[in-house]
Amino acid sequence: MKNADNQYKVILYYCYAEIKDPDQFRDEHHLMCLELDLRGRIIVSQEGLNGTVSGSTEMVDEYMNRVKADPRFADTDFKEDFHPEHTFKKLNVRHKSEIVHSSLAHINPRQKTGAYVEPAKFREMIKNEEDIVILDVRSNYEHELGRFKNAVTLDIENFRDFPEKLSDLEQYKGKKIVTYCTGGIKCEKASAYLLEQGFENVYQLHGGIIKYGIEADGEDFEGKCYVFDNRLSVDVNKVNPKVVSKCFVCESQSDRMVNCANPECNVHVAICEKCGWEMEGACSKECMEHPEKREYNGTGYYQKNTNGYDPYKGFQGKLEKNKL
Repeated sequence: MKNADNQYKVILYYCYAEIKDPDQFRDEHHLMCLELDLRGRIIVSQEGLNGTVSGSTEMVDEYMNRVKADPRFADTDFKEDFHPEHTFKKLNVRHKSEIVHSSLAHINPRQKTGAYVEPAKFREMIKNEEDIVILDVRSNYEHELGRFKNAVTLDIENFRDFPEKLSDLEQYKGKKIVTYCTGGIKCEKASAYLLEQGFENVYQLHGGIIKYGIEADGEDFEGKCYVFDNRLSVDVNKVNPKVVSKCFVCESQSDRMVNCANPECNVHVAICEKCGWEMEGACSKECMEHPEKREYNGTGYYQKNTNGYDPYKGFQGKLEKNKL
């Protein structure tokens, strides 16, 4: 919720929609974001748009209006939060083959995907339906930090490994399955893939964990939700919160998500504040002694070296042309 200390808005969104010339769209979108002083990560693909950005409330609202004014993205569901400052240091708008990296490029969620379950309905289902499978399709470091009560989790390092776990899911083939992830984008393809593989009763939590936290107070989500910006994690549950993760070093209960200070390791793990300072942000003694270990400032987030980052690089000519 917004207050006097939270002047910036953070949004998470995606939309599967055909973009015929993603290179041109990428350039135009990049310039628009610069105009609005937005920062974050946006992926443009022939299959759609996926992003998380931060900026002033006024400029983010303007961005959302402009995106939704395009008929292709009119139904985009923006998940909104507030923060005292930008949650990103720079802007990256990139053209990639998929808007979420997977090994399921052949699947088009616009043609077939699991039916949406809205947050309020999902809360009822997990409370009242005993024979339901709540399936987390995120990576290990994400669900180890937080997950829905009694959720089925998969031992995967990346979403692209999801199809390899099909044999683990065969036992649930006759049951109702509801998939979930951070913002919903992975579930579009995960649920579609399960349907393709003969699973018949497949649904997905619309808007993922973030929307569930906003609309259903995050009830029965245990732990914190990992996010892909400099916050690293956010609180979700306002009803019955619970810490489920343990400090990687001492194994005490902790939900302080950090990146290891050793850049060659950079593992995403929970480390309690005491161990964080004692280990100088490293996950092990070996990493603490690494010659390239980064300076720990108590957050466990390390901004990549910008190396002369210039958001207008490559666009000067286009900007001059637009002025003519």
